Amino acid sequence: MARGSTRPTSRDVAQAAGVSQAAVSLVLGDKWRGRVSETTAARVRDAARDLGYRPNLAARNLRLGHTRTVLLVVPALTTEFFAGVYTGAARVAATHGFGVVLYPSPEGIGPARDPFASAQAALDGIIASSMAADALTAIRGDQLPLVMLDSDPTGSLGAATVNLDIPDAVHQITDHLLGLGHRHFLHLAADVPSWTFEVRARELRTRLTAAPGTTLTTARAPISIEGAQHAAETALATPGPRPTALVCDDDKLAAGAYKAARRLGLRIPEDLSVTGLDDLALATAIDPELTTVRLDAELFGEHGMHALLAVLDGRTPPSGDIPVHLVVRGSTAPPSTPTTP
Repeated sequence: MARGSTRPTSRDVAQAAGVSQAAVSLVLGDKWRGRVSETTAARVRDAARDLGYRPNLAARNLRLGHTRTVLLVVPALTTEFFAGVYTGAARVAATHGFGVVLYPSPEGIGPARDPFASAQAALDGIIASSMAADALTAIRGDQLPLVMLDSDPTGSLGAATVNLDIPDAVHQITDHLLGLGHRHFLHLAADVPSWTFEVRARELRTRLTAAPGTTLTTARAPISIEGAQHAAETALATPGPRPTALVCDDDKLAAGAYKAARRLGLRIPEDLSVTGLDDLALATAIDPELTTVRLDAELFGEHGMHALLAVLDGRTPPSGDIPVHLVVRGSTAPPSTPTTP
């Protein structure tokens, strides 16, 4: 092309590479395998690079009826965990020419309001993280591919489900505490109607029922430090044998439990061992640092985006839960002799 002319077109690339425009479209759309040779594909890519050709994605998307935009729905933006999910999903999406729009649906209960006039017209797919099923009805549409994160794989609305290994997280926590000698447990449970919290409660109950001589009581709290403080303080001040281990559904609840313990004059971990679940930055900001289970939020988002890309491409998404890891810090220790308030 002569200097000063208009931007190069696919026809210019085809002429430079000595191929048809159809071949250029196949190669630059990464759909050439089995249709053109590797030598031809390399020649087309070289010609495009030499000419400085960039495909007009907007025009192509209008022609194909795709926007290459994915909606990531999360319960809220009040925790860094969901920021990590977004970061992982967006990183994978960018390598495949997709954009990710983040949409918080407060509390993960719904129905959520549709952020677009028409979800089907604006989106190619949805990733929904830790959502109640009915929170998605207004934005899902009838035809949009949907990947559910942190959701019940049985009866899921989604074409695919991606989960962290939450049962193993609970097993690691309970095995750690039982190994230290704890037998009297308080579960500070998130007061949220979500499958993931139902799993935590069920697995904790099942695990402790199988351990001789154990007791388990439950206190529910909203996922806030203030709410957790109030619920834990009430439970710990209840007359009777005091629990020696407090298992929290997430790190924010654990931070509230710390405040409750201090108000009651209890030392952590001497009088009360406390565990969380997430490994947020908060876990190392409190003193003593929190024993918790590390959930890799960015890897979670990456897996979710890979699953959606597979669904969009007609492939079967990878299976298997994402491994989690217990991080033992200063908030857990063997129990001292329980006292009665």
